[in-house]
Formats: sequence, C-alpha cells, structure tokens
Amino acid sequence: MQIARRFLFIILASVVAMTFVFFIKKNPRVKAADTSWQATTPLLVQGPLSDRIVAYKINAKYDPQTHSVNADETLTYRNQTGVALDRFPFHLYQNAFQPESTFMREVRWAGGTRDNKGQWEDKLKASIAISKFEVQGLGDLTGAMKYIAPDDGNPADKTVMEVLLPKSVPPGSEITFNMHFITKFGEPVARAGYKRDYVMAAQWFPKVGVWWKSSGSSPKPDANETRYGWNAHQYHSTTEFFADYGTFDVNLTLPQDHVAGASGVQVGEKNNDDGTKTLTFRAEDVHDFAWTASSRFSVVEDEMTTSAGRIKIRALISPGHQNSAKRYVSAVQGTLKNFDEWYGPYPYAQITLVDPPSGASATGGMEYPTLITLGTNWLMPQSVLSPELVTVHEFGHQYWYAMVGSNEFEDAWMDEGINSYSEVKVLDKLYGPNTSMLNSRIGIAGDRDVLRISYMSSPELDPLSRNAWQFGGYGSYGAVSYGKTAMMLLTLESIVGEKPLQEALRTYFMRYRFKHPTEQEFLNTINEATGRDLTWYWEQAIYGTQDFDYAVREAKSDRVDWAKKDPAKEKKGETVFHSQVTVQRKGSFIFPVTLEVRFDNGEKVREQWDGKDRWKRFEWLKKAKIVSAEIDPEHKVLLDINSFNNSYIVERQSATAKLALYWIVAAQWLGQALSWLA
Repeated sequence: MQIARRFLFIILASVVAMTFVFFIKKNPRVKAADTSWQATTPLLVQGPLSDRIVAYKINAKYDPQTHSVNADETLTYRNQTGVALDRFPFHLYQNAFQPESTFMREVRWAGGTRDNKGQWEDKLKASIAISKFEVQGLGDLTGAMKYIAPDDGNPADKTVMEVLLPKSVPPGSEITFNMHFITKFGEPVARAGYKRDYVMAAQWFPKVGVWWKSSGSSPKPDANETRYGWNAHQYHSTTEFFADYGTFDVNLTLPQDHVAGASGVQVGEKNNDDGTKTLTFRAEDVHDFAWTASSRFSVVEDEMTTSAGRIKIRALISPGHQNSAKRYVSAVQGTLKNFDEWYGPYPYAQITLVDPPSGASATGGMEYPTLITLGTNWLMPQSVLSPELVTVHEFGHQYWYAMVGSNEFEDAWMDEGINSYSEVKVLDKLYGPNTSMLNSRIGIAGDRDVLRISYMSSPELDPLSRNAWQFGGYGSYGAVSYGKTAMMLLTLESIVGEKPLQEALRTYFMRYRFKHPTEQEFLNTINEATGRDLTWYWEQAIYGTQDFDYAVREAKSDRVDWAKKDPAKEKKGETVFHSQVTVQRKGSFIFPVTLEVRFDNGEKVREQWDGKDRWKRFEWLKKAKIVSAEIDPEHKVLLDINSFNNSYIVERQSATAKLALYWIVAAQWLGQALSWLA
C-alpha cells in the first residue's frame, strides 16, 4: 500500500503542477538592451573546421501575434561535387504540418507518435512559402519552383521544392540564391511550434539538399559501389534531418521583452523604435540553425573548461521549472567532460539549453547544432532522473549528428543508436549503472536496462540498416535505431573490449567530424581501429534480423560408481561425479559465448563455445558436482533477448532465484513507467 500511495502521489502531483503552470499569469519583463555581451562575447569557432559548402544570411522578423516569421534569405552554395549542377532541391520542412502531408499520413497510419496522437486541428497547421526566388546572374526563377515527392510520390506533400536552372553551375564555382519567405508556426506537433508567447523555431527556413555519396537503400549494399546525387528526402514521421556544413549569419527581430537563444553565439543587439529589438547571431561550421524565444524565460548561465577551451552554458528556463535548472547544467558539464576525454573536443564556444514550457513538450528532447531542447515538470522528483537523461542524450547529439553529420533519413542508427550507447556510458559513470533513471526507496532502474527492454519489444522486425521511414512501425524504429544499436555496441565490448571500442569511436569521431560518413565508413573504421575483421558481426547485427538467444538446456551430475552394488555413501570431496552441461543456440544469430560452471567444492570452470552449432555438451570428471551453470556470466552480451534461460541452478531453490529475477525485471518496468509519467 505504501508503494502504491507514493506512486499515485507522484502522478497526481505532476498533473496538478502542469495544470498550475498552464494557468499561471504572464509576467513580461521589459528591459533596455543589454550590451554587456559586447565585452564578453565568447570566441567563435577557431576554424574553418569544415568545407563550408553553404553560407546562409537571413534577416528575419518574428510576429508573436501571428506566430509567423517574415524573412529574406541569401544562400551562397559552393559546388564541390566535381560535376556541373543544374537543379537544386530545397527542404521546406514546416509544410509537414498540414493534413495531407506525408508526415501526417504516416502519423495517422501509425496511430500517433510520441509527439501527436493523429487528431487534426487547425491550430496545428504550419507552413513555409517562398514568394520570391532569384538566382544571381540568372534572374527571377520563382516560376520555376516545383514541389517534388522523391520518397512516396505524394502530390500533396510540399516538404521538398526543386528548381531547374537555365544554366549549370560548373564544379568549383559558387551560386547565390536570394529568397523571400514566410514561415507560419502551429502549436507543436513535433519539434517546432508555439505555445502562448513561446516559440521554438526549428527547420524554419528553406534549406538546400546535400550532394552525397550513397550505396543505395538495399539491406546490404555493395561496399565497392558508390553513387552520387542530390539527397533531399521528404519530412517523415520517423525521420530527422541532413544538411551541409557552413556558416549562418542571422538577424532576428522580435519584441524587446522576449528572451531569445539560438545556434552559435550572439554578436550584436539593437533596440528599435517600434518596441522590437534585433539580435545578431553567428554560427560557424554547423549544418543547421535553430532559435527560440519567450518573454517568460529566466536565464541561468555557467561555464566550464575542456581541452578546447572555455565553453559557456546558457540555459533558458520556463516558469515553474527552476528546480531542474541546476540538474540540466550539471548533466551537461558531466557529459562534456566525458565526451571530451573519450571522443574528442567540443570546438564551439557555447551550448544553449532550452526548457520548453508546459504544453510544449513536443518541442523538447531535440537536438540542433549548439542548441538542445530538454524537458521536465514542476514537481520532478530528484529520484527520477528524466531531466538528466534527456540532457545527456541531447547533448550527445552534438557529437553524433551535429559534428559527425550522418544521414538521419537513411542511417538513423548512426546518430540515435551510437548516441544511445554513449548516453548509457555517461549515465553509468555519472549516476551509477543501476540507478541512472530511477533511484528511490521504491525501486531503481538503469538506462541500459530500459533501452534493453525497448530493444526486446521488437528485436527481429527490422534491420538497423533501413531507411528511417521504411521501418515496420514507429515502435520498431525506436526499438531498433535506439535500443538495438546500444545493445549491439555494448555487446561488441565483450568481443573487442570496452577501452578499444572507446578508442575506435574516438578515431571515427575525429576522422569524420564535419563530414557525412556512410554506414560502410563507420564499419571500416571500427574494423581498422580494433584490428579485427568484424564482418561476421556486422552482417548479423547491422544488416540482419536474426534472433539472438542462447540457453543452458540442462546441467546434471551423476556418480561414476552408480552401477556398483552397495556403493559407498556419497562424501563431499571424495566421491567422483560425471558432470554434463548442454548449451543451446535457440536463435539464428551466431555468436561466441562463455559458459561458467560452478561446483560444490567452490571451483569455477569457464568454457568457450563458438555458438555455430545448435547445441554443445561439455563434460567433466570431478570429485564435485555441479551447483549452477550460466552463459555470459559477466552479463555483457546484451543482444540476448532472454536472460532467464541463460542460467541453470541444479538445486530445488532455483525457483526462488527465478522469482528474484522476475522481481528485478518488474522493478525496471516500474522505473520506466515512473520516468515517463513524471
């Protein structure tokens, strides 16, 4: 009863808190322009660190009454493709939030995603429209724009626009586009939108596609085949984003009482006579630019020093969430320290943390270059580490997405999955492997356990190597891209070792930061850095859907002298036993496993099995009999979908041991439920 009451209290308190925050009165804060930043502006990136293929200059004015942005954009594109280009695709992501878009169709078919349940309301509608499109030297090409749907042919989808130029752009030269566009935000469905006077402006401007090397979309591409072309997928319910590196110079005009944050650093501020102010931001060697604003943000600032120098931490906290501010900052500092040591430096001068207000949680838990969105509530218990988990995960994307720019449309596991693995390692170190999600008197739960539960919910439906929008369902996408990848890399530690894998990931990060690596380049790097040919593993874990399940089928001991008439009474340490353990590969995934057998004289014996056959029997003659047998005694092979059949206890008390294991799993599920509810 005490556990049940405490559980209900957390739920009810959370509901009351969120309701109160929703109705709390606005408290706008109007103040003169703060020019103190002029003397303390952090250094920009010491670059260039990337090829800087794109250079965006945007002058934007935000109207909080209409929740719209009126903007002019100048994009200079450097043709480094090696071929002449006569057509250019542009992403218009906000058009996803319309009832006939591919995004909303997929949301409906899936029965809703984590962001929206699929019911359409006009307040959810968003759009981006280009009213003028000019190309320097080629004139006005507004009439040449056309919508395309390269993934599904949906004529109603307007998330990708293409322009055919009257003259090709030679390799090695530049082309400059001038656009005027208006973006109208809706209430949040996924990642972007407004709530009251809060706005999260993500994927808000026309963004050119990527000329990218690709091996196609087959489950297992030919490693020697390389094709090139424009990569500009539609916005899907399970996809994120892909863009080239470059620079952003953005002038953002908004009301003077609004506190704003954005990618990069602020390098200017000016108050205007009409009650607005214009903020100037500069972001270098990034592939996207996002911003947020609200009159109700409070600002919490801190900093830390890493191998790259001083990094400013700027947190924008919504009303009622102040208790989580220190938790956010502390989690970022701990993650920064470990990523810096394990993988490489964070070269940017600032990281901005955005805490969405009540009612705008759909904009939380998301990553953009040098800016991440988080999530909490008013009465978030200290024992529920949800603020820490989302902070560690989203900051991790500064490495696995923002700096190593993998294609999130086609290789979701290379950002979400590698990042989930890194998240487990950081959370284990900062908060303990068994207490990194829930640490209370009523139960504990670790992040790796919850990710493993997620993986086990759909381990065999889809391979990791699959376009994100082509998974069997949203659940499978999450279970595989996040959970299975994390378990795949944690299991890989049992083959190559924890430290060698960490060094391999550092090699991968340093080699491909500010680039767009392919799946094969990742696999080749791990093979090279660990000094092992892991093709046998990749074929199953990346390209396959084999079920992974090893079991101890039987364990028994029998007296050697059983056939004698009137054998001597069994005497410990003197009676000789013939012992056998039979292990079984119940799944189709072939993997070498370790068997540990314990005898009643305290002796432990370990045997290695290559796992290739369906079963194998091990035998011993000893003056001792078997007490227990266990596959994977160090519990490192986390791809195994059934840990209950990994062990076998000979004595009758095995039922007690199994009940204890069931209780552990039940506690983990309870921890997961508490975390999501809170």
